[in-house]
Amino acid sequence: MARMNDPVRWGVLGVAKIAVTKVIPAMQKSSLSKIAAIASRDAAKATEAAARLGIPRAYGTYEELLADPAIEAVYIPLPNHLHVPWSARALDAGKHVLCEKPVSLNVAEVRRLIAARDRNGLLVGEAFMVHTHPQWLRVRELIASGVIGELRSIAGFFSYFLTDPANVRSVPEWGGGGLMDIGCYPIHTSRFIFAQEPRRVLSLLEFDPGMKVDRLASAILDYPAGQCVFQCGTQMTPYQRMQFFGSKGRIELEIPFNAPPDRPSRILIDEGGDLFGRSIRVDELPVVDQYTIQGDEFSRAIRHGTPVPVPLENSLGNMAVIDALFRSAQSGRWEEPLIPY
Repeated sequence: MARMNDPVRWGVLGVAKIAVTKVIPAMQKSSLSKIAAIASRDAAKATEAAARLGIPRAYGTYEELLADPAIEAVYIPLPNHLHVPWSARALDAGKHVLCEKPVSLNVAEVRRLIAARDRNGLLVGEAFMVHTHPQWLRVRELIASGVIGELRSIAGFFSYFLTDPANVRSVPEWGGGGLMDIGCYPIHTSRFIFAQEPRRVLSLLEFDPGMKVDRLASAILDYPAGQCVFQCGTQMTPYQRMQFFGSKGRIELEIPFNAPPDRPSRILIDEGGDLFGRSIRVDELPVVDQYTIQGDEFSRAIRHGTPVPVPLENSLGNMAVIDALFRSAQSGRWEEPLIPY
């Protein structure tokens, strides 16, 4: 029986790059989490990753890890189409689940996962690491304080370059494409900052002619309090920004999504009046690793009963917007995000 101050014993399903280069090393810095096991469908890959990262146990199947009674929670960095099946199996095996974003392929899958969560009485969180990063909490605080007046518009851009058809993000049946992979971030964060759900959405998608995944997405999200507009692209120069426009000023997040773990994050605050930027001041936040914070917050929820930062009810809202954006791209009309109950 784990004690209140014991670290949560984690297992990792898969040796995805994000897991072995970012999430696992970050969680290993924490006193709240212990990475106790890793699994791969290739036993050699699991053994190599375990040796390199100092993980005590390696398994050649996901089933073996889920059968390990010492494991309390699992982190799932598998391709998108495997998120719900393996999250559900982990829950049925008695494990709490932190699953990579997007947690599902559609709203119906989120509801299936909610049923598995409630059936087992366990915790499930979607791994939107930005949700608990201090720079996003600070933006929300600044806007609430009235620094830029009334928030009217959020604008974002997120892009990278990828043309490898073998990459999991290039396979439509696996939930590939830019809207699922990176468009989910401005959707999630605009919902977080407005603290509302969009009433309707409009989108335009361009698809790669060979891989059949969306490579350029433009979207408008119409909220009761304002609008969010964003573009995301997977065959463009790497870049990311989020800006927040109010009646009196503007806030800009310099690196909103891949916040560096080795240097301070910067928030630019422009209280207006100078198009040349001479009135801009910079809030510099201390160095943190957002993946450490993400693991800490979920481990704290397990041990101390604090809220899961991004529960599946939040995931329902995000996926409803994504579903509606895909419908809008087909219909050419505004579409309403729908959550069937």
